[in-house]
Amino acid sequence: MRIGDLSGRTGVSARSLRYYEEQGLISSTRSAGGQRHYTDSEVDRVAFIQRLYAAGLSSRTIAELLPCVDFPSEEHSGASLERMEEERRRLSDHIDDLVHTRGSLDELIAAARSHLDGFSSATTSA
Repeated sequence: MRIGDLSGRTGVSARSLRYYEEQGLISSTRSAGGQRHYTDSEVDRVAFIQRLYAAGLSSRTIAELLPCVDFPSEEHSGASLERMEEERRRLSDHIDDLVHTRGSLDELIAAARSHLDGFSSATTSA
C-alpha cells in the first residue's frame, strides 16, 4: 500500500509516517518511481508506535525498544525491560514535578482570590 493508504488506515499523517521511516521505526520498499510501499503489517506497527508515543516515549526510545518486538531474545528483552523501567522512573519524576507545580499554582490562585476578595470588600464598604 502507498503512504496515503497507510495514513488513511492508521489515522497518522503522511508526514509523521515519513518521520517514522527516517527514524527507523517503520520501513518501506520503493517503486521504480520512488514511491513508498508498505505491507499490511505496518498498520499494526504504526498503531503500536502510536501507543508508545501516547505513553510519553520519544522516537529514540521507541527505536531502542523495537528490537525486542522484531527479534525477541533474552538479550533484547533484558535491554528493553531496563529501558522501559528507566522511562517509567523518568515519567514518575515528571509527574512528581507536575504535582508540585500544581500545588504552587493552587497557592497562587488562592492568593489571587484573596486579593480580589479584598477589593470587593473595599468597594462594598465605600
